[in-house]
Amino acid sequence: MIQSMTGYGKATVELPDKKINVEIKSLNSKAMDLSARIAPLYREKEIEIRSEISKILERGKVDFSLWIEKKDAEQLATPINQELVEAYYKKIKEISAVAGIPEPADWFSTLLRMPDVMTKNEIQELSDEEWAMAHAAVEEAISHLVDFRKQEGAALEKKFREKIANIAHLLETITPYEKERVAKVKERITDALEKTLSVDYDKNRLEQELIYYIEKLDVNEEKQRLGNHLKYFISTLEGGSGQGKKLGFIAQEMGREINTLGSKSNHAEMQKIVVQMKDELEQIKEQVLNVM
Repeated sequence: MIQSMTGYGKATVELPDKKINVEIKSLNSKAMDLSARIAPLYREKEIEIRSEISKILERGKVDFSLWIEKKDAEQLATPINQELVEAYYKKIKEISAVAGIPEPADWFSTLLRMPDVMTKNEIQELSDEEWAMAHAAVEEAISHLVDFRKQEGAALEKKFREKIANIAHLLETITPYEKERVAKVKERITDALEKTLSVDYDKNRLEQELIYYIEKLDVNEEKQRLGNHLKYFISTLEGGSGQGKKLGFIAQEMGREINTLGSKSNHAEMQKIVVQMKDELEQIKEQVLNVM
């Protein structure tokens, strides 16, 4: 089954003091284009996360986010280094006394603007237990996105089969007009010679010229090649994921045969059918860009 490159996945994991959130979404792209926003505590695992995403998703414009929600109100507030504030306070008072400089009118505002006041002394380290839980959330989010891609892929496959069947049906409707076209070409040339030009002509020679002319307009080879491309498209569709580029190439070959049919048709009804075939193929080309 083919997969779409469009997908979305999300997962969360609860810890005693926080909630870890993972979100990943993807759109179509010719290659893997990964953008990652990761909470500082987990930055050391970025290479590992990127490698896992690239291996599983293969292609697409992927946007990955991993962030933390604190549960404790104190942890949500911007941290203030109390010891450093007290040290700044004592130092400023000493300088004020020695240099005879007036003390600040607004002590609190002044102290909060001092360097490194709004930081914590302790350095957080990522434990193996917490990373195991965060990694499980990453895997779950990726799995949800893959499921989404498969659902979208199934919808695309149904659409492709419908469009291919339409083109195959239109190809069959050309046959009656081919036979009619031969008679009309002969009649048109004969009328032109007899009525418009009013000249005598060698009927045997005319038959030979008509045969040559009609052979140049013959579309049997184009019809056969187009029919083969339609079958190949379906068999490739059934070949599993990762077939997007191949399906695109097959669609291009189908377009060449349909264009040749149009240039050779020389018949109003056949040209109408060719236009319908082009419309069906254009819809295939638009959607095949989203196939992984």
